[in-house]
Amino acid sequence: MIFYDENNLEIIEKDLRYLQLLAHQYPTISSASTEIINLQAILNLPKGTEHFISDVHGENESFTHMLKNASGVIKRKIDDVFGNSLREEQKASLATLVYYPEQKLEIIKQKEKNLEDWYKITLYQLIELCKNVCSKYTRSKVRKALPDDFEYIIEELLHEQDDRVDKQAYYNGIIKTIIDIDRSAEFIVAIASVIQRLVVDRLHIIGDIYDRGPGADIIMDALMKHHSVDIQWGNHDILWMGAAAGCEACICNALRIALRYANLRTIEDGYGINLLPLATFAIEFYGDDPCEKFMPRTLDKNINENEMLLLAKMHKAISILQFKVEGDIIKRHPECQMDDRLLLDKIDIEKGEINLYGKTYKLNDISFPTVDWNDPYKLTERENDLLEKLTRSFINSEKLQRHIKFLYSKGSIYLVCNSNVLFHGCIPLNEDGSFKEVKIGSIKYSGKALLDRIDRVARDSYFFKDDIQCKKYGMDMMWYLWCGPYSPVFGKERMTTFERYFIDDKSTHYEKKDYYYKYVDDVEVCKNVLLEFNLNPETDHVINGHIPVKTKEGESPIKANGRLLVIDGGFCKAYQPETGIAGYTLIYNSYGLLLTSHEPFAAIKNAIKEDKDILSSTIILEHVTRRKRVEDTDIGKELREQIADLEKLLIAYRKGLIKEGSKDRII
Repeated sequence: MIFYDENNLEIIEKDLRYLQLLAHQYPTISSASTEIINLQAILNLPKGTEHFISDVHGENESFTHMLKNASGVIKRKIDDVFGNSLREEQKASLATLVYYPEQKLEIIKQKEKNLEDWYKITLYQLIELCKNVCSKYTRSKVRKALPDDFEYIIEELLHEQDDRVDKQAYYNGIIKTIIDIDRSAEFIVAIASVIQRLVVDRLHIIGDIYDRGPGADIIMDALMKHHSVDIQWGNHDILWMGAAAGCEACICNALRIALRYANLRTIEDGYGINLLPLATFAIEFYGDDPCEKFMPRTLDKNINENEMLLLAKMHKAISILQFKVEGDIIKRHPECQMDDRLLLDKIDIEKGEINLYGKTYKLNDISFPTVDWNDPYKLTERENDLLEKLTRSFINSEKLQRHIKFLYSKGSIYLVCNSNVLFHGCIPLNEDGSFKEVKIGSIKYSGKALLDRIDRVARDSYFFKDDIQCKKYGMDMMWYLWCGPYSPVFGKERMTTFERYFIDDKSTHYEKKDYYYKYVDDVEVCKNVLLEFNLNPETDHVINGHIPVKTKEGESPIKANGRLLVIDGGFCKAYQPETGIAGYTLIYNSYGLLLTSHEPFAAIKNAIKEDKDILSSTIILEHVTRRKRVEDTDIGKELREQIADLEKLLIAYRKGLIKEGSKDRII
């Protein structure tokens, strides 16, 4: 706590105008003193738990379950509270009840013979668990998390004193009354919600909510309901943000990826985007084309052969359209240095070959019915019409626009929070490990300044409505961020989409990573990154997603002696054969950092019916000898500043510079 010298009033007088405003909120010495005591008490509470998740990629069932079980935190709380007093199957059942109270109660009601006894036992268990979860928070914060219907009752039960016999009868009476008036189920749902809310103080999503999996919109709905969340944009999020702004190249890429994985649920059901114009176009121009290289990758066995063939035709149609509109952007922006991605004009259609980087490769497909080889990037009238319809669908999707606005309001390219810097991809580096200078417009940026500038450009692309030229530049840059050579969210030299479709020689498919990935295990380079964000290079961390950790090949997510952590372990089912697991998550609580690896998750219905949680393995990355408190966090810094201001206000009162209870207006 800071105590100002009352004989030195220079600081007080300098801030007098602000202190007069503060006096309206704390009009007396007593009220200001009380708030100082309250804030000082909060500083001494244990630090809240932070939960880090990355690269969800539309896997809504796995994500929903991970959110509900807080990567095993609730299970650990149950172990802490009940130890060996409950069997493992009883603990598993209690955990499922906390995760999915409504659904689990339906099963319990059908199979439990003495429901009243079960309610009594379970209510006491949930209250004990809730007491443990709430112990690190002030009563005020807990009160704000309580549902209106049961606020008073839950608060009374949470603060029961076991040594007060007279009070115990009072609490037992509350439990009995809840059961007698048939409100037990509603009470269980309410207290489970409180446990879920308070077990994690803040949720960090380190990019890539969208693409591949079926339910990105469901995930976004869940995030919008979360009490405390921030998002660091990934390249797939950037793609959808660009598409929602009306960037045609981003729209084509988003549709191509959806068709590649036969995942149209988010597009059609989630956002109501009309794909009939694309289907009609594809049948017209690719009706006789087998489109073999464009057959979707899917695990969905419910899609029949005819549906697969239609998806393949739509997939090829949007891909060719994508190459054309991307070509226009590349030509408009020579500063992006992406001429190597202009490939349609390198094709010799007569020979069925393409000249690529000085070598000639045979094409596996020479059907390009909409390409004019005299002007290969020119859109046909039908393509222009199709693009206009698709763009209108994206721009006019009310739900998509609502979700993207949320991404902007809660998101950013990076975040510095509680001794960690979070970003999805990388900081572009030179071969020697120094920060790469990247030209945006006419100015070069590097390191933190580059990420700051990109953040502003991303916002311009969406929010600039009046300045058409600025908005157009912003949309072009959103596409560049998706696949450009020095984009920090992409992190590769080029995206070899064309080569993967049309050239069988896999050497052309290689996508060289940014030098950042060469140095992820280099302690000194990682320390330089931490210093760039004004963090302590000896104790703080870089937390990344984006590049899946190949656990089955022995790769570790812990890099540079723990200075850098990569928590993309394959949430997306398409990545799991490559990674060997189903994702990493990170927990940062008052005791330190816990890294958890997860096995594939079957389905929520299995979790509810059979009490099957995600199988997870947790390792302790760091364990502190002194438990971290609120005073050690960013919020603690803010609270100390508030205390300092209140101390100055006290001096102003005592010196008569401000009168207690004064309502004088400040002109």
